[in-house]
Formats: sequence, C-alpha cells, structure tokens
Amino acid sequence: MIGHLTDAHAGTIQDWWSDVTLHGQIEGGINANPARPANGNNFGEFIGDHANQAQLDQITMAVARAVDQNAPTYQIGFKVKALYGADARYYEIAGITDRMMSGRYQFIPAEAHLDMHLPWLTRHGLDMQAGILGSPMGVETLDPATRPFYTLAYTTQYSTPFEHVGAMFQWHATDRFDVLFGVDTGNQVSFGRADNNAAAAGYFGLSGTGFADGRLSFIYLGRVGPENAVRALGNRASSAQRFWNDLNATYKISDRLSVTGEFNALHDEGIRADTYSFVSFLSYQVTPSLTFNYRGEIYRDNTGLVVTSFLGNDAYMRATLGKPADTQSAPPTTYGALTLGLTWHPSPGHGVSLFEIRPEIRFDRSLSGTTPFNDLRNAGMFTFGGDAVLGF
Repeated sequence: MIGHLTDAHAGTIQDWWSDVTLHGQIEGGINANPARPANGNNFGEFIGDHANQAQLDQITMAVARAVDQNAPTYQIGFKVKALYGADARYYEIAGITDRMMSGRYQFIPAEAHLDMHLPWLTRHGLDMQAGILGSPMGVETLDPATRPFYTLAYTTQYSTPFEHVGAMFQWHATDRFDVLFGVDTGNQVSFGRADNNAAAAGYFGLSGTGFADGRLSFIYLGRVGPENAVRALGNRASSAQRFWNDLNATYKISDRLSVTGEFNALHDEGIRADTYSFVSFLSYQVTPSLTFNYRGEIYRDNTGLVVTSFLGNDAYMRATLGKPADTQSAPPTTYGALTLGLTWHPSPGHGVSLFEIRPEIRFDRSLSGTTPFNDLRNAGMFTFGGDAVLGF
C-alpha cells in the first residue's frame, strides 16, 4: 500500500514538472535622430534613448509553470525570468541588482514569483502571485513581444510603475469581472535601506471581458503609496502619497483591426506634481505576416518635474533613491507624440517560436511653446527606429 502511494505521488510530481517550460528571447534595436543631439540622448525616451547607436536591448531566459485559472482545484506554479541588456537600466530594483553592474548593459531578475490558484469564494476562485513582479498597470510592457512598438509612450515611462517586490491578487468575481488588488514595497525598491521611504504601496482595480459579443475588454487599476525618497524630501517622504490611475479598453472591430484607448492621471503630494494623458493605439493585420501599428499620445507634465532624461547609465536608479544624478528636464510641457510602424512576423519554424522586425517612425512635439528636444533647442523631434526580436 505504501509503495502504491509512493508511486502515485511520484507520478503527480512528474506530471507537474512536465508542464514546466523554458523560453529565451533576444532583442536588439536602434533609434536614429537626424538632429544628432550633442549629449547623444533622445529626450523623453528610455528604450532607444541613445541616439544613432545600435544596442542589445534584451537577452532573456524564462523558466515557468503556468497555473490553470479555470481549474476547480488548487494549482501551484512559478516563473523566473532573467534579463541582460540596455533595457535593464530602467527596471532595476534597489537592494537586489542595482549595484551589480554600472555599464549600459545591466542585469535584472525581471520576474521571480510563486503563482497559486485558489478555488475560493467563487466558481473561478482567486489567483495570487508573490515575489518579484512586473507592474500590471498600463498597456505596454517590458516584453517587446507583447507591445506594438520599439519605443514606449510617455504614459508608460513616467506615469506607470515598472517593477515590484510584493504580491498581486486577481479574484474572478464573475464570468466577466475580476477584482484586482495587491501590496508591495514601492516602485523599484525592496526592503530596509534599499527602500527609498518607510511605507508600502498597493493596487486596487477591476477588469472586465466578454462585452459587445466578446469584442470589448477593459482594465482599471489604481495605486496609492509614497514613492519619493527620504534623501530628497526628508521624513515626509514616507507619508506624502502618490496616486496613480490608469484605465484602458480594447475593442476588436474585426479579426484584422483592433483599437485601444488608455487614460492616465497621476498626482504626487511629495513633489506636488500632476500628469494627465491619453494614448490611442490601432493595429491592422495587412497580411498574416505583416501588421500596421499606430500610436498617438497627448501627455501633460504640469510642473516639468516628471518627464526627465537620465543621461548616465545609473542615473535613473540614483534619482529613484534620491541621490544626485545626471539628468535633463524641461519646463512644464504638453507633449504630443505620433508613432507609426510595421511588424513583420513570419513563422520560421525550426525551433524558432518568434521572429519579428519592427521599423517605426516617431514625431514628438511640444504643444505648449517649450523646446524640450535635442539639447533643449527644438520644439519637435523626429526619430527613426526599430528592432528585431528572436524567440526560442
């Protein structure tokens, strides 16, 4: 009897491990600026910030076991994803990897979390992720395979968080609605001296799917908590709240055409800053292997304290911790940005799960009479960029 139980137990463990997957991905790109700014920086851009320089953006390796969110039983899984490249400079977590490398190419554990599906409360239950998590807020993510463009919107860069140490929950309240909530140490900080203040932050929100005959879905996420550094504001940094709000909705007009709108509002009590923005996306599948993408954005930085270019490889994290950093800012500005691009994504096979080439053209302009671009000389900036993504 004991032998049979042992065999059954061993079989269960073997079945669990058989669902573990390994995935790798490589991305490299360039963002050309014909104005050739003297400081070499494309103002207001994190990814592709170095003008006219090709770079390795990401090499990632991920080991994961997904949980079945519809299962009537307990499920347990995990994900560990490591990233090396230029993008890591903006996604470090203080106290974990922010001091590991100081060059343009850095390393981060982009994700390292335990996942659980708990059949509690309702028919579809509750899902939990705990550990190092990518921020759930906003449309665009760190993974280039999930977003339409090489560069990011102002909203993504300046008005949504990037990385957390904490826990996120998704309660499947009904067949259409999920309740979202979570708690963490703050945006891109961890514990103790690696936290820039002495308080936690958290999420709350709601998502809905299956509306308009399954064509319409939406996500609202709010976030509240101190995000400024004690080094910069003193002890009031632990009580001065930052309020983030992001609402986005996607409507699938046809099998080929979809549109997304994102509205974002941020208020920071500590630095007395406000931002408001709207981003629109359109995606049209021209052929099975070619997609046209559009992104239009209006972004208001009410004080000029939010939109900043970080000129040193460690400047972003130094600023997050309230330390002196090499940066460039502009006066209060309303930014307009238009990005057009193509994604060529054939199916190469032979062990290659993803291959994409994505050229884009982008025009940024001040709509309020300021000159934030190209060494603070111009009201507008053209960039011609693109990347290639290989997954296996």
